[in-house]
Amino acid sequence: MALKDYPDEFKADAVALYESTPGATYKSIAADLGVNRATLRVWVLRDREHRGVTAAAKPAAGHREAVASADPDGRVRQLEARVAELEASERKLATERDILRKAAKYFAGGDELVISRFQFVDDHRDTYEVKRLCQILDVNRSSYYKWLAGAERRATRQREDLVLAEEIRAVHGDSGGAYGSPRVTAELRGQGRRVNEKRVARIMRTFSITGIRLHRRVRTTVADPSASPVEDLFQRDFTASEPGHKYMGDITYLPLAGGKFLYLATVLDCFSRKVVGWSIADHMRTDMVADALRMAALTRGRLDDAIFHSDHGAQYGSRAFAGLCDQLGVTRSMGAVGTSADNAACESFHASLKRETLQGRPDYGDATACRRTVFAWLTRYNTRRRHSANGHLSPDEYERRHHAAKLTLAA
Repeated sequence: MALKDYPDEFKADAVALYESTPGATYKSIAADLGVNRATLRVWVLRDREHRGVTAAAKPAAGHREAVASADPDGRVRQLEARVAELEASERKLATERDILRKAAKYFAGGDELVISRFQFVDDHRDTYEVKRLCQILDVNRSSYYKWLAGAERRATRQREDLVLAEEIRAVHGDSGGAYGSPRVTAELRGQGRRVNEKRVARIMRTFSITGIRLHRRVRTTVADPSASPVEDLFQRDFTASEPGHKYMGDITYLPLAGGKFLYLATVLDCFSRKVVGWSIADHMRTDMVADALRMAALTRGRLDDAIFHSDHGAQYGSRAFAGLCDQLGVTRSMGAVGTSADNAACESFHASLKRETLQGRPDYGDATACRRTVFAWLTRYNTRRRHSANGHLSPDEYERRHHAAKLTLAA
């Protein structure tokens, strides 16, 4: 992808992809990622060094002399004992390396919160001792068991949320997609359902159920960029004559087993439809879309005077995101509220991603498999996947030919 400075998330995902691909070579994985083979090798070796992957220690000289000085039968017994000791040590080191390798993939996105480490321990408790897992991940065993005791309560809450989400969808659908959380809550209460509006709003955010919002009057005495209207500078024109001038972004959900989700924020260049920035997280906070835009700035080197188009999601309308755009010299653009056609190109991109990665499956499985699958598709999309809007050239190849043509004309 020709980044000058790769984000830590990208490096971790690249290493995890290499380590988890059977028969992978640095050359083949680097080609998919669009990075230099030597660069990928350095990342992998640094990761292994960080995890303490070293060869087993050799017997000390004093020990060899002691063995040599013993009688034949004694030497045999000493050697057998030493072999058993080394085998036990090797088994212990192999177990530790295996746990750390799996943990590196599990936390590839940098999310090493205590609750995530508890989940890792629980996911691998049938393979390794809980005591050993807790020691390596530096978590308190009693705290893990306390977390485990609340699993049934959390699972019950998730099941109740799924049931309520279906009821909300029914009310939302009957309203023609117009109702937001206050009216949905009122309708549910009218049907005899005792429910809190904050819970309804949370579930609607989680499952991307959005009502039509009227424009609020802006109080000019409050300096709040997130409350200020943003003009639609695209007017559904998702083309560009040069790379680096017009970008568009959106968020989509990535279904996991058990009704859970990860979320993906992307930034596409309108010229070649290249994915210049993305971020995968287990939440939809502003940090996620901000990370995607920062990656775009690293990919392009700069975003000065560029336009970034999005929908009216709370993340893109937040004060923090507006501040980041100002810092990077980016002009914001937003389509109409509740109109998916105003960001149709991103919607189409996300549909292609899910169609080609899920291939008819209902979900990606666990979070690690999801991250690995989506990361591999995104990088290959830029470097190798042919795009109809580019005359069936990959985004990278399309931009390369464009730059070559400009140099020819300049000469």
